[in-house]
Order: sequence, then C-alpha cells, then structure tokens
Amino acid sequence: MGKIAFCENCRKDVIYSIRKEQLKNELKGTIFEYTGKVAICTECGKELYVSVIGDENLKLLYDAYREKNSIISLEKIIEIPTIYNIGKRPLSLLLGWGEMTFSRYCEGDIPSKQYSDILLQIYKDPEYYLKLLETNKGNLKSMLAYEKSKKATLDMIGNTGEVKNKIDHVLEYLLCKCEDITPLALQKALYYVQGFYYAFNGDFLFKDDCEAWVHGPVYREVYSRFSSYKYDPINNYNECDESKLSMAEKTIIDCVVKYICCYSGKTLEQFTHAELPWLNTRGDLHPMAVSNRIIEKKLIAEYFLAVKNKFEMLVPADIEAYSKSMFEKIK
Repeated sequence: MGKIAFCENCRKDVIYSIRKEQLKNELKGTIFEYTGKVAICTECGKELYVSVIGDENLKLLYDAYREKNSIISLEKIIEIPTIYNIGKRPLSLLLGWGEMTFSRYCEGDIPSKQYSDILLQIYKDPEYYLKLLETNKGNLKSMLAYEKSKKATLDMIGNTGEVKNKIDHVLEYLLCKCEDITPLALQKALYYVQGFYYAFNGDFLFKDDCEAWVHGPVYREVYSRFSSYKYDPINNYNECDESKLSMAEKTIIDCVVKYICCYSGKTLEQFTHAELPWLNTRGDLHPMAVSNRIIEKKLIAEYFLAVKNKFEMLVPADIEAYSKSMFEKIK
C-alpha cells in the first residue's frame, strides 16, 4: 500500500507519490536553491503537505545555508560528543556557553560563524580539544566527565598506538572512494577489507573486533559514530589522507570498493548471512535476537583464506569472482 496523507483539495486521506524538484526558499535574508522533495496526490495531481517531507526539505535548506556560509554540518556536530565521550551539556559548559546551547545545535539550530569555527576545529583536531579540556575543566560540574573525556581524547591522539586508529584511516578512505555509501554498507565494507587483507597479506589491517549483529558484522564504535545517518548515505567526506595507508592496503580497499561496494548494504547483509564467520558466531540465536557476540578473528582468517584458495585468487582483483558468486547465490 502507498503512503497516505490528507489532501486539502480532495478533502480526504489519499495515496501520494514523491518527486524531486528544484526548490527555492529564503533563510536569513538570502534565497537558496536546492533539490528537495514534494508529495503529489495520486487522485488530483495537486501538491500536498507531508510533515516528514517538510522536515527533510527544511534540513536541505539549512544544509545549503551551512555550505554557503562555511558552517559546520549537523552530522559533525552530532558526532562530537561521541568522539570525545562527553555529554552535550558538559560540552557546552566546557566551552563557556549556555548549558543548552550545544544541545540546540544538535537539534538543528545553526551556530554563528564564530561558534561554528570552534566546533569545526574541535571536530578536526583532538589536540586542540585537549587544550580546551585542560584549560576549562573548572567549568565542568563533575570531574568524572573530565576524566572520561580526557581518556577518550588521549586514546584518539594516539597514546595507545597507531594500530588502534587504523580503522579510522580505512573508513575515511572508503568514504572518499564510495559514492552514496550507507552505514550498513560501510560496516560490510570494513569487514571485507579486514578479511581479504588477511587472505592476501597474512595479517589483519586493524585490531578492532566486529560483532555478529542481526544485520551482519558490525564494528560497534563505527556504528555509534555514524548511527545518526540511519539508512541515508554518509556525506561530507570528500578528502582523506592517503599517506596513512600503504600501497598494499589501498590495493585491497580499492578492490573491495570496486567489486563489493557496487552492491547495496542490504545485498551485502545477505552475503554475510551466508558466510561461516557470522553464521557460526550467531549459532542457534533467533534471527532477530540482539547479540554482542564477537566474531573471532580466527574465524575470519580461516574463512577468507579458504575463499582465496577456492577461487584461486592470485591478485586482489580476483575478489570480483567471489562477489559475483555470492550475488548469484542469494538471488
């Protein structure tokens, strides 16, 4: 059944369709053009109001304003508390702002250019944030908040070593190379990079473990970082530091991008549901049962080595044969 909303022209609930249109609206004295959505009554052909679509268009208008005025994106604002393990209110206090200021920004309010520049610097530079944390820790109501955030920041800067942060370099590279990749597809891409890198190089690319969730292998910290996107593509990742990855690493990732990421996240979910590492880890769990069981690296190593041998893979480009085989298997 199609989506239903009330049509003012027909004076009743009707099924509506959605089409993309170039929209034009004013925000803070400036007219912005952007590609939005309109709902069309399937009975009279008139445009009708749907609150969800209206909210989406409003966000697109705000995004256009942010881009034109170099204001930090809403997605990056939302990520900051997770990255630094600090609450919204404590972060506001740390920065010397009103207690609810940062919370309002997370809900969609647009920060001033001055505040935006501070937030963007925090997002990009953990060392800058650490200096703020040390200088302004007296603003916090709890020293526990300070200690937790300091630990998270030090870990990110590299006190625990480069290997811990390798997954960040990999996912940033993936986001730069893949167009319209969703959080679901990103999780599967990381999993296949990890597996095929081991198959060809005899070691894992990053130390992080993945868990056997309902929708396939998931790296929990990556999930938390991008969960706000839900089913939408992850954007605002147009540049990455390729120097952080070796030629061998980029070769594997490039082949995963070309031969694995050409499929949708839901298709890749079906791939992993037919593979032994996820199946054996889930065991006899109900298909919809929540689980944090870790997929042991040993299972991943054994499976992908077996795949490499079965498909007689000599170079990473041979990953194509496996992806085609899996696609045929789930059709």
